[in-house]
Parts: sequence; structure tokens; C-alpha cells
Amino acid sequence: MQDQERNKRYNAYVEAKIAKTHAWPSLFNSFWVGGLICTLGQVINDLILLWFPTVSTQSAWAYTLIILIFLASFLTGLGVFDKIGAFAGAGTIVPITGFSNSIASPAIEFKNEGIIFGMCAKMFIIAGPVIVSGTVASMIVGLIYLFL
Repeated sequence: MQDQERNKRYNAYVEAKIAKTHAWPSLFNSFWVGGLICTLGQVINDLILLWFPTVSTQSAWAYTLIILIFLASFLTGLGVFDKIGAFAGAGTIVPITGFSNSIASPAIEFKNEGIIFGMCAKMFIIAGPVIVSGTVASMIVGLIYLFL
């Protein structure tokens, strides 16, 4: 009986502390911010191709990704990307900028523990499983493709 009462009080406490989200504004913000990030990537790519006409399309996209990764990491270091992420939600996670943020954030957070045991060891704490899963999945698909 005491456990049930304690659980009810705990659940009421948790319910009071959970931030209430409004689905439609969150979805709208996620949509337009994610679209804005992708549009920024397209503008960067177009500018690279315009300013450097001898660059191949594939190289221009590689440079575009490098610039987007740098911008996201830089904004993460300044604390701006976290505010954009809180406002836009998944709109910042889906493009490559979210992956950059997931690597830069732990590195910044654990920098006080030193370069090796802090930044280097914790840098891939979030992104590491994604990299491993992607690598293993691509190997499996490649083997299936090889034998079929």
C-alpha cells in the first residue's frame, strides 16, 4: 500500500516537471529550420560551383559538407546550436549538422577531464554507435550485393 502511494506521488511529481510540448508548432519549427539548413547547404554548393567552375560537382558537395560540419561545430562551441536545437528539435538533427553537433558536444562537455580521457574518449559517445551501426550495415549490404 505504501509503495502504491509513493508511486502515485512520484508520478504526479514527474508529470508536473515534464515540459509540455505543443506538437504542431514543434513540427512546423522542425520543418522550416531543417529546410533552412538544407537550403543553406544548397546555397553553399552553388556558390562553390560559381566561384570555382573547374571544381567537379562531387568535390563541391564534399566541400559543402565540410563547411556545414565546421559551422555546426563552431556554433556548438559558442552555445548557439543548442538553442537552435531546442527551438527546432529534429530539424537540426536530420541534416549532417546534427551529426557534427553530436560529436562536438561531448568533446566540449568533457574537455575538463583532459585531451585523451576527456575530449578524445568521450567525443564519439553519442555518434559512435551510429558510426558502428552504419559500418556494419554497409558491410552486410555489400556482402549480400557481392553474392547476389
